[in-house]
Amino acid sequence: MSEHRAHLLWQHDGSDFLARQYSRNHQIRFAGGESYLGSAAVEYGGDAAAVDPEAAFTASLSSCHMLTFLALAAVKGFVVEHYEDEAVGTLGKNE
Repeated sequence: MSEHRAHLLWQHDGSDFLARQYSRNHQIRFAGGESYLGSAAVEYGGDAAAVDPEAAFTASLSSCHMLTFLALAAVKGFVVEHYEDEAVGTLGKNE
């Protein structure tokens, strides 16, 4: 089993928190030092210039699929020169 960590930092920007006008933007930093701006999806008051959790989840699944494909191709003796994916995640509400 492996352990994976992410450090998340959000800071109140002085906006009216109780009126739900607070910023959804936050920093996400990984153990290797990589960092990016996260936010809610635009539909939930997020910043379109930031990565929302739903897009990050979709990208992580796409990345895992690609890495598995590359590993299997290498084991079977196939050389992959290029890989491209246009991943789409669809979320809905439970009814």
